[in-house]
Amino acid sequence: MLTALTNATLYTGSEVIKGKAVVIDNEKIAGLVDSDGIGPGINVIDCNGLYIAPGLIDLQIAGGGGYLFSASPGEEALNAIAESIVKSGTTGFLVAVPTDTFDVYRDVIRIIKSNKHPAVLGLHLEGPYISQARRGAHNKDLIKQPGINEIKSLLEEAEGAIVLMTVAPEVCDPEVIRLLRENNVVVSAGHSNATYEEAIRGFEWGIQTVTHLFNGMSQLHHRDPGLPGAAFASDNVMAAIIADGIHVHFRMVALAKKFMKERLFLVSDAVEENLQGINNIHVRKKDRFTLPDGTLSGSVLSMMAAVKNCVEHASITTDEALRMASLYPARLLNLPDRGLIDKGYRADLIVFDKNFEIKSVYLKGKLSNK
Repeated sequence: MLTALTNATLYTGSEVIKGKAVVIDNEKIAGLVDSDGIGPGINVIDCNGLYIAPGLIDLQIAGGGGYLFSASPGEEALNAIAESIVKSGTTGFLVAVPTDTFDVYRDVIRIIKSNKHPAVLGLHLEGPYISQARRGAHNKDLIKQPGINEIKSLLEEAEGAIVLMTVAPEVCDPEVIRLLRENNVVVSAGHSNATYEEAIRGFEWGIQTVTHLFNGMSQLHHRDPGLPGAAFASDNVMAAIIADGIHVHFRMVALAKKFMKERLFLVSDAVEENLQGINNIHVRKKDRFTLPDGTLSGSVLSMMAAVKNCVEHASITTDEALRMASLYPARLLNLPDRGLIDKGYRADLIVFDKNFEIKSVYLKGKLSNK
């Protein structure tokens, strides 16, 4: 049966529309029709003056629902994370796994390959080929230099499960970047102490984006613009940013937006508390996660909260903030059916109120329990 969502303002990803209904046909959007022109036999859901936007897409989330995935790599953990994330309005996400052992990488690859949850897009390996100087919360003993044969073996085992990988450009060579790109891995510069010149060279080799801009990287300085300056100067490299006001000051979010425009997108970098083991320890604080020594290690942010922060604290319009959390990450991952409300697109939709509170979520056309 067709379903029509009516009486809502639509943030389609390309325009803001009133007086139209979104018609869902199974897993897809059948189109937009006039609200007073809905035919018989269609299930009509009155959204009571709320707002509808494409489902949000998070390219860096390490945990949720009581689980840190890298600490508990299993089907139960992944499904609990996915269900928790979907309820928050995120209908597509990459599972972020920080620098760890290759045994852990193989475990998470196996779980991701076998998981069929429609919100799981794959893996974001954040390491291990990163900078010791800018490792942040990553385990210094597990950071290593890239080896071509090692990477080939991992990619062969992954069979496409690794969608994005964060590397420090200054520790890589063109062959490493080329190998990842040839295997359809989006390559991101992060946890890097690269100079401006090293970063630009990495972009020329094929690095496509930057991991959590300003955090875990060389700083924007007048004598060396570093990795942030290189991202600003590029015409096509994108960058993710954590808009919680803790990882990055909201004025810096606004400044980055002015420089990068549609190349800047949002991530949550959300983790979950984990007090067991020797790696990936996260202590929950009121507004963040830290290592036991107080080092910032992750956020408590949801993607919808990041959208709200951009609107309320960074002078970004609602429609643009929503694109930063849906359309732009979809473009980076080359997901042709996500990020817009339009005919033929997957029916991943969020319904929310004026306070950016999620009221309902549709994942592949099905209403998710809130």
